[in-house]
Amino acid sequence: MVKLILITGVSRGLGYALTERFIQEGHTIIGCARSQVTVEELSHKFGSPHNFAAVDVADEAQVKAWAELILKEYEPPDLLINNAAIANQPAPLWEVPSAGFSQLIDINIKGVVHIIRHFVPAMVQKRHGIIINLSSGWGRSTSPLVAPYCASKWAIEGLTRALAQELPAGMAAIPLNPGIIHTDMLDICFGEEAVNYPLISQWVLKAAPFILQLKPTDNGVPLSVPS
Repeated sequence: MVKLILITGVSRGLGYALTERFIQEGHTIIGCARSQVTVEELSHKFGSPHNFAAVDVADEAQVKAWAELILKEYEPPDLLINNAAIANQPAPLWEVPSAGFSQLIDINIKGVVHIIRHFVPAMVQKRHGIIINLSSGWGRSTSPLVAPYCASKWAIEGLTRALAQELPAGMAAIPLNPGIIHTDMLDICFGEEAVNYPLISQWVLKAAPFILQLKPTDNGVPLSVPS
């Protein structure tokens, strides 16, 4: 069955890998990224019926306008994946600049809520759809020097499990730990050790089918992509 899948943060990393894989499998993607140049490249590469837009999820006005356009042209998504996130430069919490901390919270937490606020009501009206909020191992454990990122992903865990209790039967909200993958973000956090972890190209072969098989009975269950 062909699914309509909305993914945030599709310009690189996990978001791009999932976008490419789902399209290869015949699904339709609605995606956003902050970079207009990247969005144009994605639109040229994948074309119709896929739809890519330059949207900063931290800006609610942009998200609202995007949702209004998308929901006029498409049905509510079958699968909504909140992937867009950033990591802080490793540092003790007291040395993390206030502006950087605020930006991380605005993207990693508020950005997820903005997407939910403007897309999920249409899904609820149809009583259909799976919402996946990407968490992290650092949403269930902690490490030094990444306190802001840990805080944001612990928030996603709680937010998602509470949202799950608010949804009607037939829907699900799932906090999903993607695992440890060698991405640009991992380079920031792990430095030279990042090369010891699986490449995105390996990860997506397990992640994509795992995500596609999620169902309403998984509602509220903290899950992890199989390693």
